[in-house]
Order: sequence, then structure tokens, then C-alpha cells
Amino acid sequence: MDSISNLIIFHDHHYLLANKPSGMPVQEDKTGDSNLLRMMQAYCKHDLFLCNRIDRPVSGAVLLAKNKESQQHLSKWSYGKDFKKTYLAIVPIVEIPEMGTWTDFLFHDTKFNKSRIEKSALHKDAKKATLHYRIVQTLDQYRLLEITTETGRFHQIRSQLASRNMPIKGDVKYGARRGNKDRSIGLHAWKISWIHHSLNKKMEFEIKLPDQDIWKHFELFDGIKIPS
Repeated sequence: MDSISNLIIFHDHHYLLANKPSGMPVQEDKTGDSNLLRMMQAYCKHDLFLCNRIDRPVSGAVLLAKNKESQQHLSKWSYGKDFKKTYLAIVPIVEIPEMGTWTDFLFHDTKFNKSRIEKSALHKDAKKATLHYRIVQTLDQYRLLEITTETGRFHQIRSQLASRNMPIKGDVKYGARRGNKDRSIGLHAWKISWIHHSLNKKMEFEIKLPDQDIWKHFELFDGIKIPS
């Protein structure tokens, strides 16, 4: 249980916030591997309900509700000022403005389990996807982007970055030249905030960066050292 408790950032009678390691599925999948939801339920000794999900090779913030009421409260504001997620992504250096917004139309290609960008919104399965980014830091070969989304489409960040010749580091599924040794990708759910309906208070948390690979080289964020 000690290793499980080390993943927990916050918990009370309503919510549990965990720092999911890359490589661990959020919930049970076809592999049958140990998953975050089951581990946290074993720790709490009762059912939990997911408030957000991140992909298996992604690390960072996953919020779980301890009852249906708390989950339903957040579901009303899945994407907006009252429930906000901020990501950090490591990408190749491509000439782009310092900050910007991208809007695309994505559809989930279930045959290849990927999101693809459509040129037209008229595609019957295409859904609008909006992403905001800001350049945080640039190294010799890679760049760190801060990202928020207005929508939660399947593989949205991975797909939108890859379509602009910036596949996330290690994300061979979306065109990266090579994978990371631990099969992670350079995407981290870094910040999360929500309105706690019981405390009537805004909860804000910043999740430490993975202690691995190139993450160690990104040290500054607006002049403030990123937690490590």
C-alpha cells in the first residue's frame, strides 16, 4: 500500500487526486494489466468514479470521485473555467507563434485506434477539437509547450500536434521517429483545478514532472523552477 499511497496527491470524503505513472492504464483494458482505478479502489476499500482520463503512455493528474454526486457535479463543467486541465508536451522544434489556438475536426478511426484530422466538418463522424498552446521553453532539439483544450476528443493533443509536424516525443503511433525506452510519451497532465461543491472552494494542484528522460532538462517555467 505504501507505493499506492505515494501516487495520491489529495483526498477527502469527496475526491481523490492521483499522479498516474506513464505506462499504467487508467482503467482496465484488454491487457489485464494493473490499472489506476482498481489500485485506488483497493486503497479506499470502495468504488470510485473517474472524473477525467489520460492515455496509458501519458503521466499526471487523474481525478476520481468517491461518490456519484461528486462525479456528476464535475461532469457539468467537464471543459471550462470550473474544471480545467493543463498539460505539458515535449515536441520537435517547428516554427510557430509563441502562443496560439488550433481548431480541427477529428474522427476516431477505431480500426487503427487513432484520431485523424478531417479537412471538412461535413465528415459524418468528425467532431470539433480546439486546443490552446504556449511555448514555455526551447532546448537544442525539443520544445516544451503548455496546452489546454476546450474539448476532450480521443487522442486530441497527440493528433493535433502530429498534424503540424510536431509529434510528441516518443509517440511513434503519431509519427515520432523513435519511442522512449520506458514506452512513455512526452505528455504530462501537469495542472488540474475544480470547484469543490462541498467546500465551495476552488481546488488547484500542480503535479510534479516525471523523474526521467528529457523532462529533467526543462527547469524553468516563467522563471519559476518546475517541481521535480
